[in-house]
Amino acid sequence: MDLWTYLQIALPKIWGGLIITFQVSGVCLLVGLLIGFPSALARVYGPKWLRWLVTAYIEIIRGTPVLVQLFLIYYGLPQFGITLSAYMSAYIAIGMNSGAYQAEYFRGAIQAISGGQMMAARSIGMTPLQAIRHVIIPQAFRYAIPAWSNEVVAMIKISSIVYLIAVPEMLYIAKELMAKYYNPFQTYFTVGAVYLIIIGILTILLNRLEQALVIPGMDVAKRGG
Repeated sequence: MDLWTYLQIALPKIWGGLIITFQVSGVCLLVGLLIGFPSALARVYGPKWLRWLVTAYIEIIRGTPVLVQLFLIYYGLPQFGITLSAYMSAYIAIGMNSGAYQAEYFRGAIQAISGGQMMAARSIGMTPLQAIRHVIIPQAFRYAIPAWSNEVVAMIKISSIVYLIAVPEMLYIAKELMAKYYNPFQTYFTVGAVYLIIIGILTILLNRLEQALVIPGMDVAKRGG
């Protein structure tokens, strides 16, 4: 079978897998954001016991492979009577993994904001919570975009491991195509090209987002650094 004929057969199936890849990546990024940002706030502003708890979570998650975490949830939890679907296991495992990394991105962004801004907010009558909400958080999100954009790109690639628990994303579809047509080079080359195109587009869009939301004066400060 020539390449063009094979692509006509394979691309519609790979497209279906790409939709699942986007679905898994998007949900896991959202779960990671919902875990990561509060964890960053807790690590910077929380009481000592909470900082220790969050730090332990981050170090354990970042110190172990995401594949091990996925297998522990999908294959390990049924041993204790907790059975989750493949999709739910992927959302929890990869989302928690992403949350640990996003916590560090946001922690760095929060700590990059001058402590004088908190003092200025308090001096005009804001409570600490009001200062964090109205002064610190809006800037922290903008500071974190360059690092956070790396997590978006990484998530597209990391999501490929869910094929091991039979989630039908692109790599799973590629495995089925290879088994049916035995065209390993054409199959994996095509999937690799799709990943490259998608990540290239995302990188361009995220770079434009970063430029649009840059904090006035921050780019000048960096250049003058």
